[in-house]
Amino acid sequence: MDTFMGYVRPDGTVGSRNYVAVIPSVICATDVAQAIVNAVKGTVGFFHHQGCCQLPSDLKRVTDTLISLGCSPNVGAALIVSLGCEGTDTERLVKEVAATGKPVEVIHIQELGGMSRAIQAGTDLAQKLAIEISGMQRQPVEISRAIMSIKCGGSDATSGMASNCVIGYVADKLVDLGATVIFGETTEFIGGEHILARRAVGGEKGPVGCRIYEIVNNMENRAKAIGEDMRGGQPTPGNIAGGLSSIEEKSLGAIVKSGHRPIQGVLEYPQRITTEKGLWIKDTPGREPEILTGMAATGAQFMLFSTGRGAPQGFASMPVVKICGNPNTYERMSHDMDLNAGVIIQGKKSIDEVGEEAYKLVLEVLSGRMTKNESIHYTSTMDIYCLGPVI
Repeated sequence: MDTFMGYVRPDGTVGSRNYVAVIPSVICATDVAQAIVNAVKGTVGFFHHQGCCQLPSDLKRVTDTLISLGCSPNVGAALIVSLGCEGTDTERLVKEVAATGKPVEVIHIQELGGMSRAIQAGTDLAQKLAIEISGMQRQPVEISRAIMSIKCGGSDATSGMASNCVIGYVADKLVDLGATVIFGETTEFIGGEHILARRAVGGEKGPVGCRIYEIVNNMENRAKAIGEDMRGGQPTPGNIAGGLSSIEEKSLGAIVKSGHRPIQGVLEYPQRITTEKGLWIKDTPGREPEILTGMAATGAQFMLFSTGRGAPQGFASMPVVKICGNPNTYERMSHDMDLNAGVIIQGKKSIDEVGEEAYKLVLEVLSGRMTKNESIHYTSTMDIYCLGPVI
């Protein structure tokens, strides 16, 4: 059994990174959180735009997502930055992240007397936490404890023929080795949802298969509720320029990255994986800020991200490995792309050969190798996917 070098947390989860997460509980606290992150090495921030003036169901969704981000195995400690009057449940956020056994601190901007004092207090606490976890050592752990998330973005015609195929190869390999794989982008199941439903545990008409149809219908109905057709925004202009003619064609290429193994279930957006194994779906949109956040909240230690046109962004706490299916894009954006799957299009290597290269890279990233977006700090893309209006 292959192994990687990871950080074993008190709750038994394993991280590929060891960060202090600075978590604003509401958008009003973001500037303070950002100042703290800028001041203290070893910290990352989750700079979202939610947490107040939302419907109760969305405020719970935001709280749950922030909890899952704080519980991520890549987070070794957390500092919660509260304004003091937000709609999110800051008390529950602190309590549930602390229940993992990692050190947690909280500051309240209003109680401390405003921004400057909160920045000073938060910087002192973040420094203390960063020093406290800095001595943690990596340990060898079996690959079966890996949790991989997958996504495609900036897709073109090469994505479904090369880079998505490579990710599908790695997904199958990891599932066969006892690991966990999560994929999403519900908008990009449209036209291919029947194929996924047939792969569901229990069959197309079983609970998992029916749930796959349900999340696709719900996503389409959200657009119809405001008089729009989902196909007005998907495929995107960039997808069309890259040779994708319809959402159905895009979906058929997109779902290739999930491989071929049975689908165990469907996760809600804020939900995290605990002991589950195998291949799972998370109900997410396709846009990067929301899906990257949702996948990090799942507890994924890393992501494989397929692109053809060149999507360069990563995520603060979750290394994002860019696999490029277009050889021209890879050459043009070599400082942003981690692996060239365009050699498949050129006939130089097979899917299996590049798949093995990608798997080797996965082991290295899990053990601490930086991705290209990590190395240049292109990692602040995030937001939380909510369902109702701002009120």
